[in-house]
Amino acid sequence: MHHTGVHHSAALFILLVIMPAVLLCFYLLAAVRIRGSTRWSAWRIASFTADTVLIVVSVLPPLADWAHPDLRGYMIQHLFLGMFGPRGLVFGAPGALLMRSVPAKMTRVIMNILRTRPVRFLIHPFTAAFFDIGGMYLIYLTPLFGLTMTSPFLFVFVHVHFVLSDYLFTWSVAGPDPAPHRPSRSVRLMVIFLATAAHGVLGKLMYGYGYPHGTSALLGEIQAAALWMYYGGDFAELCIITGFFAAWFRQRSSLPDVMAGKITHK
Repeated sequence: MHHTGVHHSAALFILLVIMPAVLLCFYLLAAVRIRGSTRWSAWRIASFTADTVLIVVSVLPPLADWAHPDLRGYMIQHLFLGMFGPRGLVFGAPGALLMRSVPAKMTRVIMNILRTRPVRFLIHPFTAAFFDIGGMYLIYLTPLFGLTMTSPFLFVFVHVHFVLSDYLFTWSVAGPDPAPHRPSRSVRLMVIFLATAAHGVLGKLMYGYGYPHGTSALLGEIQAAALWMYYGGDFAELCIITGFFAAWFRQRSSLPDVMAGKITHK
């Protein structure tokens, strides 16, 4: 797995350290500016902040140095970048915060973009799950993993892919941000369970057949990494399911108040 200097890539530092830090600053500024009137949720601020820090920490020493030669460290980095970090960002509802911070005209432009056919296809839960879980199969069950260990471009691409694909998947099935033409809850819940099962199968394939191939890692190291993927993935999927049902119950609990308001108005 050894490669020289790839994990200290300037591009990776800019994309997964500088940019998340900048986005966090904008997020906090927007949240503080609206707290006086509408009081943006402190829980959402904590979620977005904590998982931004988690992403940044994942590509800096000492974790990056451990992930460099050891597949177990690499898998923990994968979990932080590709499962736990993006989910906290989604539950921070940055899209909703953005729309409450920009003029109404800009909000309409954003919603119109989300309604276009190519974007609707991209953000559909099945498409998002294909990019997220399917990408993991491609990386770990093909020679692509070995290539990322020798190619600086592929190394950076795969790490950024982990973050973006899981953000898209989480947003599509359980995100609190507004989204036009979002599929029904039954469809999204089905995608969550299918993705959970597919992730578990990948962990078992890695454990049973010694994937990824083409590394200098011993079988015990590979199996330990597979266990991290399997059990860590289960916990990460539990976070999505919790967010999904929390949003559902929150909406159901608000329905009596809405109906009461309508009756009173009549």
